Amino acid sequence: MPATTLSILLAAIAGAAFFLGKQRAFAVAGGPGNITKLHSLPGYHGYFAILCALLPSMLILVLWLVVEPRVLTALTIQSLPDAQRSMAPSELDLLVNNIRNLAAGDVVAGEVNAVLTNASQRIQELQETSRRLLAVTCIGIALLGATVAWRRISRAFRARNQVESVITGLLIAASSIAILTTLGIVMSVLFEAIRFFREVPLTDFLFGLEWSPQTAIRADQVGSSGSFGAVPLFTGTLLITAIAMFVAVPVGLMTAIFLAEYSSKRIRDVAKPLLEILAGIPTVVYGFFAALTVAPAIRNAGEAVGISVASESALAAGLVMGIMIIPLVSSLSDDAINAVPRAMRDGALGLGSTRSETMKRVILPAALPGIVGGILLAVSRAIGETMIVVMAAGLSANLTANPFEAVTTVTVQIVTLLVGDQEFDSAKTLAAFALGLILFVVTLGLNVVGLRVVRKYREQYD
Repeated sequence: MPATTLSILLAAIAGAAFFLGKQRAFAVAGGPGNITKLHSLPGYHGYFAILCALLPSMLILVLWLVVEPRVLTALTIQSLPDAQRSMAPSELDLLVNNIRNLAAGDVVAGEVNAVLTNASQRIQELQETSRRLLAVTCIGIALLGATVAWRRISRAFRARNQVESVITGLLIAASSIAILTTLGIVMSVLFEAIRFFREVPLTDFLFGLEWSPQTAIRADQVGSSGSFGAVPLFTGTLLITAIAMFVAVPVGLMTAIFLAEYSSKRIRDVAKPLLEILAGIPTVVYGFFAALTVAPAIRNAGEAVGISVASESALAAGLVMGIMIIPLVSSLSDDAINAVPRAMRDGALGLGSTRSETMKRVILPAALPGIVGGILLAVSRAIGETMIVVMAAGLSANLTANPFEAVTTVTVQIVTLLVGDQEFDSAKTLAAFALGLILFVVTLGLNVVGLRVVRKYREQYD
């Protein structure tokens, strides 16, 4: 039985358990008019029946589907002839993959022989047996849980307490999944970065001035020793980010001030949705715009005044990235400005201040925490952008502060290092994890600073 069909059956059993549990509660109370004799409302008894029927069976379903492939693979390997079982691990993995592909009807690498045919038939039989056992087990446990819940229903049974405890546990589990996922990401990146720093010293990585991650494949190969100085990547990232923020912060902040304090409701209702459309445009579209429109325009303008501008420049990427970030700065700043209490505006105007003075001396200082937090989030967004830089700024790791030259960023190099089939045992590939770790630390630091700024100054104006 497919997992989807089994899930539908379990949902149907849970629905029936809810109905029967609720009816049982009414019967125990002596009718709908006597539900006050129950500790919990009949609906809670129905929810308790759903949880008893659904949670254990769904837990078994998930665990079964996770463990099943490993068990089937082990049983399939045990059924192979001795010649195949004694293969090297890589060859055995390829054979097992071919067996699975043949069983699923997919393309098989190489020719199909009797061993593959017999093994694929064996794994199909095992899969059918496993799914039948899974269906019987899950449905049986769901029915058993519904029966136990139905029998526990009584006037004194605290169904509401039980349901709320389970829901609280599920919410804690969901929160724990998010936290554990974050920890898993950090630990995986940290583990691979430590492997990289065993081959390349940390000081050479952080303070080296040349980035050329090509390493020699053979001992007699020359010209590919590899240079892993990340300073050119850091400077390129900071240069493009600075250009982007130079565009996004003034334009976004002034847009927020106009929409929040000076525009009419009609203009705001039209302008704000149009501005938010910029946030929904894919970054690859911004990359096309930067590469095909902005970069040639900057190059032509530079040539007109005698300035040499590269076909791919940091200025083009930074300008388009700034346009992309304008909605983020504008939206967060607008929310911060609108969150300032109306009484502060009215008090300043009542004392004779103009609208401009009220904005500069009352509203902006009060909204400063939210504005600074939004700007720092925008900086994190700019640092993590990839597609615009790839298409408009190039891949050259140049150590320069000239915005008219081609540069690259940390995120672009991470993508470049991990494109294609890579073996995670060379400094070239492991360098991507070291760059990712640095990027994570920087963005985490920006977020921490933003939170501290918001908390510190928010208390002043509450």
